[in-house]
Amino acid sequence: MSPDLPLSRRAAAVPPAPSGPWLEGLNPAQRAAVEALEGPVLMLAGAGTGKTRALTARIAHLLAAGRARPNEILAVTFTNKAAREMRDRIGRLLGRAVEGMPWVGTFHAIGVKLLRRHAELAGLKANFTILDTDDQVRLLRQLIQAAGIDEKRWPARQLAHVIDGWKNRAWMPDSVPAAEHGAFDGRAVSLYAAYQARLRDLNAADFGDLLLHCIRIFREHDDVLEQYRRWFRYILVDEYQDTNVAQYVWLRLLADGHRNICCVGDDDQSIYGWRGAEVGNILRFETDFPGATVIRLEQNYRSTPHILAAASALISANQGRLGKTLWTEIGEGEKVRLIGHWDAEEEARWIGEEIEAMARGTRGMDPIRPDGVAILVRASHQMRAFEDRFLTIGLPYRVIGGPRFYERQEIRDALAYLRLVVSPDDDLAFERIVNVPKRGLGDKAVQTIQVAARSNGVSLLEGARIAAETRLIPGRGGQALRELVEAVGRWHRQAVEEPDTHVELAQQILDESGYTAMWQAEKSPDAAGRLENLKELVKALEGFDSLQGFLEHVALVMENEAEGGEEKVTIMTLHAAKGLEFPAVFLPGWEEGLFPSQRSLDEGGLRGLEEERRLAYVGLTRAERVATITFAGNRRVHGQWQSQMPSRFIDELPAEHVEVLTPPGLYGGAYGAAGMGFAASPVLRMGAESALHERAARADVYASPGWRRMQERQVARMGREPAEARGLVIQGTAVPVFAPGARVFHQKFGYGRVTGAEGDKLDVAFEKAGPKKVVARFVTAADGSEDVPF
Repeated sequence: MSPDLPLSRRAAAVPPAPSGPWLEGLNPAQRAAVEALEGPVLMLAGAGTGKTRALTARIAHLLAAGRARPNEILAVTFTNKAAREMRDRIGRLLGRAVEGMPWVGTFHAIGVKLLRRHAELAGLKANFTILDTDDQVRLLRQLIQAAGIDEKRWPARQLAHVIDGWKNRAWMPDSVPAAEHGAFDGRAVSLYAAYQARLRDLNAADFGDLLLHCIRIFREHDDVLEQYRRWFRYILVDEYQDTNVAQYVWLRLLADGHRNICCVGDDDQSIYGWRGAEVGNILRFETDFPGATVIRLEQNYRSTPHILAAASALISANQGRLGKTLWTEIGEGEKVRLIGHWDAEEEARWIGEEIEAMARGTRGMDPIRPDGVAILVRASHQMRAFEDRFLTIGLPYRVIGGPRFYERQEIRDALAYLRLVVSPDDDLAFERIVNVPKRGLGDKAVQTIQVAARSNGVSLLEGARIAAETRLIPGRGGQALRELVEAVGRWHRQAVEEPDTHVELAQQILDESGYTAMWQAEKSPDAAGRLENLKELVKALEGFDSLQGFLEHVALVMENEAEGGEEKVTIMTLHAAKGLEFPAVFLPGWEEGLFPSQRSLDEGGLRGLEEERRLAYVGLTRAERVATITFAGNRRVHGQWQSQMPSRFIDELPAEHVEVLTPPGLYGGAYGAAGMGFAASPVLRMGAESALHERAARADVYASPGWRRMQERQVARMGREPAEARGLVIQGTAVPVFAPGARVFHQKFGYGRVTGAEGDKLDVAFEKAGPKKVVARFVTAADGSEDVPF
């Protein structure tokens, strides 16, 4: 800076950006993303390319350069865990704790802060309650019943899904497009309006409202919007590809002033379309923000070249993408492994033995402990086979995505008490606990309370006070109701006047309400566990400043708690695995109809297929060293056995980066895809010789009695099949095949002869029942051959 400049201009000038430890070790693309501080920036970050490091380094650079104070940075993430990690990393990079960053958090967490500041502009009080899904459905059920709608035909949960979808698209009742008015038999919009009015009466909001109310406030109150545009000088958004329309609108409103917005994401990992995410938000970033800087992070620090090449080839089949090429300096490593199995149980058995062999280091690679292994399934019903198998062999595992602590009955009851104490207008909480534990208040007494509340235009708690004081509810029930109303009033005053005693207050509420005593008197086997859970709940309050802060945490955070103890294999869905990484990943169930999901194809067409392919890409790129894809010829789905075809995604893998492990003969002969007129995949036709050598090298994997019995049966079949059919390595579907003229037996129709076949559907002329169409697996060969149903 020139010394000839006036002192005032020299003092006001933006200082040059300093250099610091946050810039050390960044690759050129990461550093460019960190140093591009002005104007809109899109950080297109591929899987495992260090985007979190670049994002936190950018925030540290903004603070160190004096471009913004901590409270002037809005950093939005999708999980509270990511927000905490971001704060911690910034502190480590700057070498000091970063104080005063109140605007680092999830969309919902930041939305609730803004809404509490301006609640009156949305027709709410500052202490409004946040409803969870269960309470939302209960309230909608009441509205459906009041409207005289058959709840069995039009369930409340379906209406909740419709309304949630509208809120994700930033539609209030008066802005729902006419094309959407046919939803829920044409009643959805009016019920939506009644639902929003009822929420205001209850002084409550659901998750969708946390952003929707803010959007309406910003649009209707320019002064409020301008205030926050001045405050949030820099906006950073993580996982931008997962934003829905409401989140997008909220961000655009805040960023359209200064345009200092940096969005980080990967269009190839947009996998949440089913819950409202719009991949188009990231695809049109340059259109929304003309002149935007787009920086591609392509150096991968996680996976081997074979895994990256397989994933890149797979995702390149998608049309709706911005495009990038991942590369790595990591050594070559293992090829992606591919194996087919007879059924889901055999698939689970093989994977269990592979995990144990990896832990022993008998796979020609460095040992991989069980806690470094993940099994990523497309659908939760796939987990059962693995749980059954792992329990049998004593392999420790954990399921991510199971029942959550805050969803248990006793916890929900206790939380309802706490919610009512914080917000006495919370009618849903009152309804849940008014007779828990039993207070002699039946349905008639509850109806009396509701009538008293409606007649006087007050909450149910106040209605209960009126009913108790005027003796509308006599006897023991009336006395118990008076005691409850007085107790809630006493607890509420303590919560307001002595907020720092919230831990003791919570225990006091559970004891004085009789809730703890109820479970102490319970003789069921799980009563002790429920009491332990209540103790854990009270203990959890110690980490918060007040009851309200804790309740916000519970409403916003429904994450599985980390488990300690012994090393465990992780079983989880592909959706839940996003953002995680493991040395070894197993990807079972790559079969048509399961993955890609038939439902996604039916409902989404090409768009659904591309999201399924992105999900496959996410699964592959979770693996650091070993990725194994498996599929089964037969699978039990919803209690019914189904014959399966290999996933189309297998055909899209590059053969030079895939190693086929399936032993020859396992799926061979007329029982394979070729026997049904289907061509085998190029990857699956890599040749029997390599598979034979592989089988010999890994003979211990296939040494179990069950495997030998299956092989013996397969060899017996192959002896009767044409020679050209026996060279197949893998079949696509495993069903018995009967040639025209074959004599068969059906348990219902008796004996008959096959007159024609199409896939697994047979035309059979039965001796007594006449011509019928039957599924091949429901008939057996009548000549004593080995053709049996599976």
